[in-house]
Amino acid sequence: MPLLVKDAMSTLVLTIGPAHTLRQAAQLMAARRVGAAVVLDTDTSGLGILTERDILNSLGAGENPDRETAQTHTTPDVVFAAPDWTLDDAADAMVRGGFRHLIVLDDREPVGVVSVRDIIRCRSAAIVRTDAVPA
Repeated sequence: MPLLVKDAMSTLVLTIGPAHTLRQAAQLMAARRVGAAVVLDTDTSGLGILTERDILNSLGAGENPDRETAQTHTTPDVVFAAPDWTLDDAADAMVRGGFRHLIVLDDREPVGVVSVRDIIRCRSAAIVRTDAVPA
């Protein structure tokens, strides 16, 4: 049976608003030990994602994390996953898009985030379980 996104995703979804500064976002991400935040714009009902890489790129460009907002640095072309996607589907989407996180939607609501690390962790655990089964 294939491993699914729902088997690997983190259900701890950090949601922030578009007006959060990058410093606020980084502090919340660090406190929750997550590498991405879902950016929810209640005015437009839009969803985006802000990742640790987005924050790093801003800092590297010399921008002020107390003035820059999540809205300005949110990844524009978000690819969403469904809980019943296979991990291969999720990994393929990440490779094609060149990113490391997917927001998982169920009935148009964010229910999780799956990262490359989540996929590796889940696959590694499955390999260990398979190796532990006597032949």
